[in-house]
Amino acid sequence: MEEDGEDGQIISSPTPPTCQLVLVNSMLVLLVALLAFYLACNLGANDVANSMGTSVGSKAVTLKQALIIAGVLEFTGAVLFGHEVSETLATKIANPALFVDAPQILVTGMVAVLLAGGLWLQIATSRGLPVSSSHAVVGAIAGFSWVALGVNAIDWSSIGRITLGWIVTPVISGAIAAFFYSQIKRWILEQPDPLVKLNEWIPWLSAILLGVFGVIVLPSLTQPIADFLISEVGLKIPAYDISLVSGSVAAVGLTFYSWGKLKDEQIREETSIQNSKSKFHNPVEGIFARFQLLSACFVAFAHGSNDVGNAIAPLATIAYINSTGTVPMNGITIPIWILILGGAGIVTGLAIWGKKVITTIGESIITLQPSSGFCAELATATTILLASRLGLPVSTSHALVGGVVGIGLVQDIKSVQFKTLQGIAAAWLITVPASAAISAVIFSIARLLTYSPLL
Repeated sequence: MEEDGEDGQIISSPTPPTCQLVLVNSMLVLLVALLAFYLACNLGANDVANSMGTSVGSKAVTLKQALIIAGVLEFTGAVLFGHEVSETLATKIANPALFVDAPQILVTGMVAVLLAGGLWLQIATSRGLPVSSSHAVVGAIAGFSWVALGVNAIDWSSIGRITLGWIVTPVISGAIAAFFYSQIKRWILEQPDPLVKLNEWIPWLSAILLGVFGVIVLPSLTQPIADFLISEVGLKIPAYDISLVSGSVAAVGLTFYSWGKLKDEQIREETSIQNSKSKFHNPVEGIFARFQLLSACFVAFAHGSNDVGNAIAPLATIAYINSTGTVPMNGITIPIWILILGGAGIVTGLAIWGKKVITTIGESIITLQPSSGFCAELATATTILLASRLGLPVSTSHALVGGVVGIGLVQDIKSVQFKTLQGIAAAWLITVPASAAISAVIFSIARLLTYSPLL
C-alpha cells in the first residue's frame, strides 16, 4: 500500500510478511489437530470399547488383553482404510456448494463440530452410556450448517442415506448373528457329543471367519503386491486372486491349529482335569474362545477403518481449506498424518477411559459365552466392514448391540435385559439433537467473537 509522506514523497507502508501468515495458518491447523485428537480420544473411550466388550464379557480375553489388541488393530484399520468414510463426512453432509463464497464459515463450523462431538462423547462416557460417534459428528455438522446458512445448507439426501444405515445396521447384524448362532447351537452345542461335531465343523468355521474378513479387506491389502508383480516381475496376477490364495492358506492353518487345540481339550476332559484348568464350563467353549479372539480382532480392525472418519473429517476439511483457500467439493485426499493422528487418539482414549463401556456391553445385555460372543462379533465385523467399503458411516455400537440381541433372541428372549436396552436406545436417540444443539451454540458464539476471517 502507498501513501504520501510529510515531504510529499511516496512511501510504502509495511505489508504483513508471508512468514507471519504461514505461522498463523500453521497455528490454526495445530489447534484444530489438538481438537481432533480430543474427539478421537473420546471416540476411543466410548465407541471403540464396543468392539471388545463381548470378548471381555465372555472371558475370552482379559480387559488388559482387550485394550492391547484393540489398540493395535484400531490404529491399523484407521490408517489403512479410514480415508473412505472420512471423505464422505468431509464433503457429503454439509452442502459444500453453499460455502464456496465463505470458506471461513465452514472452518468455524468444523471447529464447532470437533468441540461438540468431543464434549458429548465425554459426557456419555462419564455416565457409561455407549453412544454412536457417527450420530454425534453428523448431528454436529448438521447443527452448525443449519445455523450458518439455513436448512438448505444440509445435504438431506446424504443424511437420509446415513440415517437408513443407522436403522438397518442393528437389524442386519442381529439377523446375521442369530443365523450363525442358531446353526452352531443346532449342529454343535446341542449334539450328544459336541466335541466330535466341533471337530467336523472347524474347517467350515475357519473358512467362514476368514472368508468374511478376507473377501472385504484382503483385496485392498494385496493390491500393492499385485502392482509390484506387474511392474517388477511382469506377472499380471489380480489382487483378488492373491487374496483368495492368502485366505485359503490362512483358513487351512487355522483349521490345523484348532484341531490341535481340540485334541488337547479332549485329553484334559478324559483325564478329568478340565474343570480345574479351564475358566469355561466345557471344552467346546474353550475352542470357541480362540475363534472369538480372532473375530474380536476383525471387529477392532473394522471399527478403526470406519469410525476414525468421525474424528478426522473436520480436521481434513479445515486443512484443505487452509492450504487451498477453497471449499472441498468432490472429495478430498486425506493426508496420512491426519489418519495417524486419528488412530493415535482412538488408542489413547481406549486405554484411559474405555473400561466403563466395555463393562456395559459385555455384561449388562445378556450373559455371553465364547460361542455366542463369536457369532455376535462375526456379525458385527461383517456389517461394519461392508459399510466401510461403501463409505457409509454406520455405528459399531448399533451393529454390536444388534448382534448381541439377536443371540439373546435365539437363546431365550427372557435372557435379554431390556431395561439396559432402553437406556442404550435413549442414548442413541438423544445423541443427534444434543450434539447438533451443542454445535449450534458453539458456532454461534464463535461467529460472534470472530471479527476477522480465520483464514
